Amino acid sequence: MTFDELGLTEPILQAVKDCGYETPTPIQQQAIPVVLEGKDVIGASQTGTGKSAAFALPLLSKIEANGQPQVLVLEPTRELADQLAESFRAYAKHTDIKVALLYGGIGYGKQTEELKKGAEVVVATPGRLVDHFYRGNMKFKTVRHLVLDEVDRMTDMGFLPIVRKIINLCPWEGRQTLFFSATMPQILQGFAKWCLTDPVEVAIARREVAETISHAFYPVGMDQRDELLLALVKATDFRNLMVFTRTRKEADSVANMLSNAGWGNEVTVMHSDIAQKDRMAALKGFKEDKYRILVATDVAARGIDVSGVTHVINYRVPENPEDYVHRIGRTGRAEAQGDAFTLLTADEVDFAKSVECFINRKVERRKLEGFNYAYTALLDEGARPLRKPRPAGPKKRRR
Repeated sequence: MTFDELGLTEPILQAVKDCGYETPTPIQQQAIPVVLEGKDVIGASQTGTGKSAAFALPLLSKIEANGQPQVLVLEPTRELADQLAESFRAYAKHTDIKVALLYGGIGYGKQTEELKKGAEVVVATPGRLVDHFYRGNMKFKTVRHLVLDEVDRMTDMGFLPIVRKIINLCPWEGRQTLFFSATMPQILQGFAKWCLTDPVEVAIARREVAETISHAFYPVGMDQRDELLLALVKATDFRNLMVFTRTRKEADSVANMLSNAGWGNEVTVMHSDIAQKDRMAALKGFKEDKYRILVATDVAARGIDVSGVTHVINYRVPENPEDYVHRIGRTGRAEAQGDAFTLLTADEVDFAKSVECFINRKVERRKLEGFNYAYTALLDEGARPLRKPRPAGPKKRRR
């Protein structure tokens, strides 16, 4: 199947070609015709499947430039909102459709101006969107297409009450609602039933790890976690590396540790306590190879599009098994090979078992050859050694 067969308008098809897209992904093949028909959609969203284009392309094909908000997309984080707005603008380049991006952490001036100029597409985080409503900048009466993205993450962040308020501000009659969530806990099942009308279910989520990713647990004693992390990074021939931590404090600590261990200015960090402009600069620098190592909390795991990541390391086993799939899915994209390592200590065994249950397979245990392990019972589970790769020749680290 080609994009020409999906029913998209000619200006949108031209933008698709400009972006270099050749063949629609499975989710795009499933979702685009349904969205074009105007039906509500409920889907379990997996990062890296082309989900954003699956709803952005058909929605842009359904609207015209009239200076009124017609498409409203809610995202849980500023980074996701910024990334999606950038995609909408790229897809709408051959039309007169304008896009407004609304998120907190920065001033209101530019955002207010974008709304006053008459944006047909509004991409926003919930809190800042409501702020603009109270300021009289955002009008909801013309919204006909509402997209709720990463709803489980919005729930985790406490946004569900404010999202309910936003939904009620939008017209109910004639509204198309698209609902995407990586998981569907009971609270979201009732929420989806409340805000959707006869939705079509679209399968996006994958519980398995991509075949292009080699992933394993690295058992280690609790007091050697940092030591093993540094040894793994040193032994790994990475082009660029993402290190995920559970907390913001851990992210800062790990970033400082890596900087002091020899990677210096090649390391950057990203989490919600960092100013928005610095977070965007960190992500941009990582994408452009200014930084080789990005240390981040889960704010960067969901949906952030960074191509070419060769390695991922989990500093701890994620508490939610879904996050394991999302995190290591940052590597091994577009059929490229990738490696993902997860440090495993005794207090995280139950989390590891949850991951294995979720993906329905045993995750290999490995040991780093040459590392001076202190004894832990976890090492008795048959972890096989990982040998340091032999480089083809002398290699200078880029500074």
